[in-house]
Amino acid sequence: MSVTQVNIPGIVAEEEAAERPAVRRKIDRSERTRRIVRSAVSLVVGVLLWEAIARLVVHNDAFLAAPSAVAKRGWEMILNGELLSNTWVSMQELIYGFIIGAIAGIAIGAAMATWKSVSDYLEPWIAGLYAAPMIAFAPVVIIWFGVGIASKVAVVIMMVVFPMIINTQAGLESTDRRLLTVARAFCASGPRIFRTVSIPSAAPFIVAGMRLAVGRGLVGVVVGELFGSRAGLGNIITTASSVFDMPTLFVAVVTLAITGVVLTYLLRAVEMRLAAWREVA
Repeated sequence: MSVTQVNIPGIVAEEEAAERPAVRRKIDRSERTRRIVRSAVSLVVGVLLWEAIARLVVHNDAFLAAPSAVAKRGWEMILNGELLSNTWVSMQELIYGFIIGAIAGIAIGAAMATWKSVSDYLEPWIAGLYAAPMIAFAPVVIIWFGVGIASKVAVVIMMVVFPMIINTQAGLESTDRRLLTVARAFCASGPRIFRTVSIPSAAPFIVAGMRLAVGRGLVGVVVGELFGSRAGLGNIITTASSVFDMPTLFVAVVTLAITGVVLTYLLRAVEMRLAAWREVA
């Protein structure tokens, strides 16, 4: 006697729903692996192309240092402690300036999104200062705060605060009006709506602003150190360029680039975590 399997629609639907997350996780892992492979291939091809141009076309380290020469010089600087000590100085300036600039930018952007009168007063200043070349203000900041860490932190704050203001304001203003209507229908207070609806909705925009601000903050560190510094990666760049020491110069540049890539990927991971409720391509 054979047993006939009977499929009950409700049970089948529940089984398929239970299987979907596992399938989705498998697809996500596969896609992440492909992205990592593509990024690695891109980096390897770029470095090989750089090496070929430096060795076969330029033939002069004073104009373009090959990656092998940069790696050798970088290893020497790690062993004597020069690279690590200067990197730590620059990272301190970046961290302090980024934290202060991000907090100030989020606060100002939230105020501009919440109160239109504040936006009307500040919008012309934000637009004008964001478009202005901040490098022009760096010498003035150095004169005001001296050649210590305070002046570099101030330059980083100037570079970080504007992307944070713009992205925070855009994120809060793009909050789904239906969510706000539902929250008000349940008699939620203004601060509670802001905390539980507006901020979670704007979080991906805010983190995206941080990703933009990281790059601008690194530029601010270098600019501040170029105009006056006793240590830091910008100081290495200034000293190396004055004697045409391209391998040392590229060590500092590559260190800044790696720092930017690492911080950007970390913030990207945070963004994906905060935006888990969205369908992100």
